[in-house]
Amino acid sequence: MKENRMSVETRELYSSANGDRWFLAREAVTGRVFIKHEANVPSGGEETDIDIGAFLSRGPRNPEHQALLRLIGTLVKGRTDA
Repeated sequence: MKENRMSVETRELYSSANGDRWFLAREAVTGRVFIKHEANVPSGGEETDIDIGAFLSRGPRNPEHQALLRLIGTLVKGRTDA
């Protein structure tokens, strides 16, 4: 995980062939969890914060969506209900 000066911890989910990158992010102080998208340089290189629900509900399931779902799956894999 990396942390920047804004106290946001990130874990890279996916990096596309065109240079776009998606991260699972968490604000250290508030605990808010969201997706951070870094556009590639030719597209302007802008960063966008996206609510996880909005991220998963928009458009078709792309590789970045699948990466987040795989990560979520690792959190529950092997757990049993009490």
